[in-house]
Amino acid sequence: MTNTGLTIGNLAREGGVGVETIRYYQRRGLLQTPRRGDGIRRYGGEDLKRLRFIRTAQAAGFTLEQVAELLALDATEDRAKARMLARERIAALDAKIVELQAARDALKRLARQCATTTGPCPIIAAFDHG
Repeated sequence: MTNTGLTIGNLAREGGVGVETIRYYQRRGLLQTPRRGDGIRRYGGEDLKRLRFIRTAQAAGFTLEQVAELLALDATEDRAKARMLARERIAALDAKIVELQAARDALKRLARQCATTTGPCPIIAAFDHG
């Protein structure tokens, strides 16, 4: 696809985002703003590919700053730095998993107590600190 194909609305739809998200990514320097041809900005396949990369990296938990760094690293082929960023993200995900598992275990314990005790509900009591 060349830069004659996608309007910003089509790019947004194909990328699964809103038009304002495209504009935001452009202001952040993550996506290029093409020149107007025939009065309309046209986006190509590389723009869509980059947009999908941004969305996928965000879904993996990378911040927009880290996404920008990954995009810059792609141009330099600095795989060591890219691996380091991925390892940092994995460590953060591992920590979050531990946190979520602890919360899940606590809630399971409270649910069991709620089913086997009388008086105030342990679930509500656990969240009522005020």
